[in-house]
Formats: sequence, C-alpha cells, structure tokens
Amino acid sequence: MYQCQHFSLHELLPRVVYQQRGEKGWALLDERLLVTLDRLRKRYGSITVNNWLWGGEREWSGLRTPDSPFYSRYSQHSFGRAADCLFGAVTVDEVREDILTRLDEPVYQYIQSVEMGVSWLHFDVRNGCRVETYWP
Repeated sequence: MYQCQHFSLHELLPRVVYQQRGEKGWALLDERLLVTLDRLRKRYGSITVNNWLWGGEREWSGLRTPDSPFYSRYSQHSFGRAADCLFGAVTVDEVREDILTRLDEPVYQYIQSVEMGVSWLHFDVRNGCRVETYWP
C-alpha cells in the first residue's frame, strides 16, 4: 500500500474520517492520487489540500463523505480519486498550463481530469481519456 512521502494523512482526509480510521485511512485513497500528489509537491513545493488540523477552513478538499456539504455521489472525491490543491510558490493557472501542455511528463502520468476557471487545482485520476477539462 502506497503512503505519501510528502503529505500527512490528515492533509487528505476530513477530520472525522482521520479520527476514526487513523493510518488505515490510506486505504481509502487511490494510489494514483497519492503518487501524483507526491510528484506535484516535489515539482512545485508547498501544496495545501486540507488544513483543518491547524485551524484552517479546508476539510473537504481530498476525500469527501456523505456528511460533507460538498458531497456528490459520483464525484471523484467520493472515491478517493481527486484533490483540490492550493500552491505556495506558483499560481494554479501556471500548474494547469503545465499539465495541459506537458502531458507526457511523468509527474502528470495519472491525471485524467482538470477543472478550469476555479482558484484551486482540481485534478483527478479517474479511468478515462487524457486529459479531460471541464468548467464548474
């Protein structure tokens, strides 16, 4: 089972799931998502997914469960295959542009979908064609 080198589990799970599952929570997240998050952090530096542990407002930017105000039954977040990322050293638009123009680079190997027109990078690792873009 893959566990991120550059993210702690509380950065990817909502508070209740982290409290209930602890380290078993890794099994709720798709390995392709975790590998991609590690690769993105190596390439771009600081990335925030969830920050609830430090008193931040982001709790639902990784795995989403039915008690989330943002839950959708068929969202890739609900299957542990999506993340919404904020970057510390680069803009989200720069990262999107890199993904869409450099698909062949290993860092983007598993990315199948990217959301456009939002202030975060939503990417997911769904089973699909490379790379589908969509607007909210």
